[in-house]
Amino acid sequence: WTPDIKRQIKTSRIDTTTKIAAAISAAPEGQRPKVFLSSSAVGYYGTSSTGSFTEDSPAGVDYLAAVCAEWEAAAQKARGGGGVPPGVRVVLVRTGIVLARDGGVLARMLPIFELFAGGPLGTGKQWMSWIHRDDLVDLMIEMLRNPAYSGAYNGTAPKPVTMAQLCSSVGGVLGRPSWLPVPDFALNTLLGEGASVVLEGQKVLPSRTQQQGFRFKYSEIDSALRQLLK
Repeated sequence: WTPDIKRQIKTSRIDTTTKIAAAISAAPEGQRPKVFLSSSAVGYYGTSSTGSFTEDSPAGVDYLAAVCAEWEAAAQKARGGGGVPPGVRVVLVRTGIVLARDGGVLARMLPIFELFAGGPLGTGKQWMSWIHRDDLVDLMIEMLRNPAYSGAYNGTAPKPVTMAQLCSSVGGVLGRPSWLPVPDFALNTLLGEGASVVLEGQKVLPSRTQQQGFRFKYSEIDSALRQLLK
């Protein structure tokens, strides 16, 4: 990550959210949306190999955590701070790794596994807090429709897995081995600071999401992958 890339990551999220909040605030009262659903990410919590995080956990201290915290603050200005008016319900979804066949991390993994060269990145012990795309879409629709949703919610499946478990499951569904790990030093050399995204993880649990009554169709990684890769 160069300084320019880091600026782009930050401004693309925070500036856009700030402008949307300002536009909602500037709209006549009768024309404002009832809900402002703003995306965030589980990077909000920072990383940990041992602990777990719920919506009540504090923000982390690394670069991505700072970006997510500012991103959420831009949406939450709402409460009388020059952003979204108090009459607009603000909902934040801290999204994990979204699994879909045609995009994201899974789409990048599949060609490698098809060549019998799949395996975990780094030690494989880092936590992967994932969610099936259909569950994320259903969750967002529920957030828009149900006025009980307000504040931050984790958009992650109830049963996170390690990188090694994810790769093993992908291999199992495809009938391919998961045997060729990519060492830490190679990723650090290629990606620099950006390697932390794949080498460090966080175990995130959707505590408030489940307390709100949302039911996941895909809580287990194997069933999610079987549906996506069938």
